[in-house]
Amino acid sequence: MNADAVTDSGIWFRVEASSAASAVRRAAERLGAQVEMGTVRIADLAIVAAELTSNLVKHADEGVLLLRPVRRAGQAGVELIAIDSGPGMADLTVSSQDGHSTTGTLGIGLGAIVRQASWFDGYSLPSKGTVLAVQVWPAEPARPSWAGALTRPLTGETVSGDGYAVRVADGRHQVLVSDGLGHGPLAGAATDAALAAFRDAPAGPPAVVVGHLHRSMSHTRGAALAVAELAPAAGVLHYAGLGNISGVVVEGGGQRRGLVSLPGIAGHQRPTIREYDYPFGPGARLVMHSDGVVDRWRMADYPGLMERSPLVMAATLLRDAGVRRDDACVLVARSWA
Repeated sequence: MNADAVTDSGIWFRVEASSAASAVRRAAERLGAQVEMGTVRIADLAIVAAELTSNLVKHADEGVLLLRPVRRAGQAGVELIAIDSGPGMADLTVSSQDGHSTTGTLGIGLGAIVRQASWFDGYSLPSKGTVLAVQVWPAEPARPSWAGALTRPLTGETVSGDGYAVRVADGRHQVLVSDGLGHGPLAGAATDAALAAFRDAPAGPPAVVVGHLHRSMSHTRGAALAVAELAPAAGVLHYAGLGNISGVVVEGGGQRRGLVSLPGIAGHQRPTIREYDYPFGPGARLVMHSDGVVDRWRMADYPGLMERSPLVMAATLLRDAGVRRDDACVLVARSWA
C-alpha cells in the first residue's frame, strides 16, 4: 500500500497488497483519536477500515481509498471512500447482507461494514466497478449532507490546486469549486484563498460572492472558480462562474443542461461577473467539476446513480472521468428537502 497523496481533504491510498488493510486501519485509528471519537467507536472504525481495504485487495481492480475527517452538526467523525474499477456487483443490497459471498466480487465483509457504520452508501455496476462511502460518528450520525465532493491531486503531487467548499449563509445554500492556475503549492495557495474568502463572505447571491472572492485573491496567482446557490423551493439554481469550471444541471431523467461561466481569472484583471438562473426541479442534481475531469460522462451509462448520495455520485464520476495528468475535483449537490 502506498499513500498517493496527503492533502487537506484527507489521504488517498493505493490499495495493492495484503499489507494495506493493517496500514489503513492504523491510519484510521489515528484519525479517530485526533477527532476524539472515543475508544468504542474507534474500534468500530478500525473494523470498517480493515474490511474495506481487505475487500479491495481480494476482489477489486485498481482499488483506492480516501480517508478523511468529516464535520457537521457540531461533531467530528471519519469518512472512508473505497473506489475500484471492477469487477462490480449486480446487486449491492444483497452483497451487503451478512453471510453473502460471491467469488470474484466485492461482497464479502460488507455486512460487517454496514453494522459498524453510522452512515453507508454505495453504487456498483458489473464490469465498471464499485464505490462505497462510509461514515463513522462518535454519537448520533449527522444528517447526510446535501452536497458531496472529492478532490484528487495530479499524479506525483502532494498538493491539489483544486478545491471546494459548502456553506449555508442566512438561508442561502451555496457551493464553490475552485481550480488554482497551474499545479502544486502555488495553485493550492490560490484555491485556499478562495475557500477562506468564500467561508467568510457576507451572505449574498453568487455574483456578489464571486466579486468578493476576486477582490480577496489579488495576492495569489488566481483561479478559475464558480459559485452556485440552490433554491429548490423556488425551483431555481443561481450560478456565476469565471474560467473553465464546468457546471451542469442533470434532470431526473438524465438530461443535461450546461451552465454558463464567463472568461476570466479570479484575482486578476477586471473580469466580467454575471449571474444566470436555471430551472432546478425535484430530483435534479447539480454537478460541478474542474478541467481535470473530462466532460463526456452521460447519466445513461449509470442506471440508478441519480438516486445515490451526492458523495457517491461525485466519487463515481471522478473515477471514470478524472484524468491523472491534472488535479481533479467533482462536486454534486441536490435538494435537501
